[in-house]
Amino acid sequence: MSDQEPPQIYLITPPDFEPSDFCVRLAAILDAHEIACLRLSLATHDEDRIARMADACREVAHARDVAIVLESHIALAERLGIDGVHLLDGARSVRKARKALGPDAIIGAFCAQSSHEGISAGEASADYIAFGPAGANGLGGGEQADTELFQWWCDVIEIPVVAEGALTAARITELAPITDFFGIGEEIWDQDDPAAALGDFIRAMG
Repeated sequence: MSDQEPPQIYLITPPDFEPSDFCVRLAAILDAHEIACLRLSLATHDEDRIARMADACREVAHARDVAIVLESHIALAERLGIDGVHLLDGARSVRKARKALGPDAIIGAFCAQSSHEGISAGEASADYIAFGPAGANGLGGGEQADTELFQWWCDVIEIPVVAEGALTAARITELAPITDFFGIGEEIWDQDDPAAALGDFIRAMG
């Protein structure tokens, strides 16, 4: 990552939402802030519901020239005209996704705290790697993608990296010089004004 390039925002949807209501909030955020990509991170496995949510969000995002990716569902991403997929199983599905979606699709891989998995995903043609949770949290065993991981990746690897999960303003300030994107979602959606909350995080980047 170049020292002259500030990190960009990678916006992550809530796991469930009513499309018409959510898209009003989404549009407000996209109109207020520069967003690099939107990720549909949906809890449901109902194809019709995913399609309705994806169609609504794609319309809002593409109207503002924001790329949109769908978490996990490779076949649905292709069918719904989504720009790519975000895979949760590290490097394991990257080649399959690339073969299905073609060379122009965006393919990202979440690799938890494993630099080895990140390198493998990059070698398999992932466009970006996500590590997390980047902030401290009490879930699971409390694992965290530490500063040293992001520093090493920044120094050694050219593939863009996303820091996501349990982010705070202080953590964003700390990681801003050594990451390409901040994946922000749950940190803002419970706020009364998600666009303003996101603005606070953006200012923390310095």
